[in-house]
Amino acid sequence: MTVCLVSAILKLTLFLNPPTLRRLRVLKNLEGHQSDQLTGSNPRCSVLIYHSDVSSSQWSCVFTSFCTSGRQHEEDGTGRVQFLEIVVDDKTGDQRFLIVNIGGKVFHIPRRCALQYPNTRLGSLALCKDKTKLFQLCDDYSIRKNEFFFDRDPAFFHHICHFYTSGVLWVIREMCPINFEEEIDYWGLSLKDTQFCCWMVFEEKVGEVKDGLKVERELLAEIETKYDDERFKDMLFGNTRKTLWNMVEDPYSSIQAKAFTVFSNLCVLFSIVAIALNTVEELQSYKINGKTHMEWVEIFTIFFFTFEYLIRLSTTPDIKMFLNCGLNFVDLVAVMPYFVQIVCEALSNVEDLSAQEDLRTMARVSKVSHVLKVLKLLRIFRILKLARHSTGMKAFGFTLRQCYEQVSCIFLFIALGIFTFSALLHSAERETEGTPISSIPYAWWWAAVSISTVGYGDVVPVTVLGRIVAFGCISFGIILNGMPISFLFNKFSDYYAKLKAQEYNVTSVQRRFQLKKRLRRKMDFCFHPSGEEHNRDS
Repeated sequence: MTVCLVSAILKLTLFLNPPTLRRLRVLKNLEGHQSDQLTGSNPRCSVLIYHSDVSSSQWSCVFTSFCTSGRQHEEDGTGRVQFLEIVVDDKTGDQRFLIVNIGGKVFHIPRRCALQYPNTRLGSLALCKDKTKLFQLCDDYSIRKNEFFFDRDPAFFHHICHFYTSGVLWVIREMCPINFEEEIDYWGLSLKDTQFCCWMVFEEKVGEVKDGLKVERELLAEIETKYDDERFKDMLFGNTRKTLWNMVEDPYSSIQAKAFTVFSNLCVLFSIVAIALNTVEELQSYKINGKTHMEWVEIFTIFFFTFEYLIRLSTTPDIKMFLNCGLNFVDLVAVMPYFVQIVCEALSNVEDLSAQEDLRTMARVSKVSHVLKVLKLLRIFRILKLARHSTGMKAFGFTLRQCYEQVSCIFLFIALGIFTFSALLHSAERETEGTPISSIPYAWWWAAVSISTVGYGDVVPVTVLGRIVAFGCISFGIILNGMPISFLFNKFSDYYAKLKAQEYNVTSVQRRFQLKKRLRRKMDFCFHPSGEEHNRDS
């Protein structure tokens, strides 16, 4: 009797309020109620019915299910308050909420909140009346549930939902800033909707990420091959040039390339040792054809460096990129002074001159030979050739390039200290008899030595005021020298570790590729042992 009466009231409710969605909650209690109460045949089973508006996507049922559930509740005699929710869903649904499904998780956004931001994606969705345009704003749409589906991250959408209710967008510290920017751009938001503190954190993280990505790209460019092997196909003697190029540029391409790299590095070391030992007078007494042993060693290394440079120059697929490479310029500087010196000495030894003008010309050439002695100092830069295959030297050069602003700032402070303390010391010592600091330029050397905390002791202040200035200069040098050391060391260690890791990744890929090529050749040889069969099959 009770179930039938409840069903009749449900039908009456739908008849009186057809366009709305109602939640009907049936409470069962052992005690009677004073109002809004429908009592069945059993006085201990009273039923209270009321309704409230709810969302259409949350509940859906029919009256028969209530009848079954109602009987089950009648059989339950625990004596505690029990209830059963029954929702009757009409075709129109509740229009007060936007029901969005974000990656499988349902959110209910108040429509009035979404309409406050019409330029956002959800605001446009709330304003849209054309069903065909809905699919341009969402990934999918359920007509039955009136639900919009978005294939996005549901964890991030909590912050989007918070923005529509509070009007403030919070930055997620744990989230990648680039991904965060992409997400808010998808939902039609901007960084202007964030608080100033969040905006500062976001900009700082974006700067760190972009700098890190830039460093990674530049580190990878330090070790990766800049030329594609496919470019050799259209060149004259392409296969031969490709083999020679890989031999001098990529030590991991073959065993011959690795042996050539080792021999090249040994020649660099022998050349540096020969330049140093050639200045020892005891070793200059032993000569072969007018040249010392160290000079012959240097000549051999120079011809090898010339041969290596010519191979690179003749086999490069891009001559413009080759000339712009700094290491190739180092190779040229390593051999150029020697050949220029030979040419000038040959011209200066010419004895048969037919004109006085030629004599003047050769006199000028002989003066140039004195300049060549200065050019011979450039031979010491051959040691930079080791940077081609040295990870440490690459990391050091990369650190200086990345930290050039900090390094320039250090030199600026050093120059500022030198000019300041040299002027102060000259003012304190200029009236003292016999002082070595007769002018400010003479005090520059003292200030430079004091700031670097070397302290040769060749120039020292005499007066008390001058010693006070010297103490301030030394203290300034200690502070200045301690500031950049840790920063540069941390940068160098970080770049060195990243460079080694990328070198390992690149070389491991190359080794796997070479291994696959060798295995493929062996498999081809196993299946096609004779060349005729191989040619016939191919």
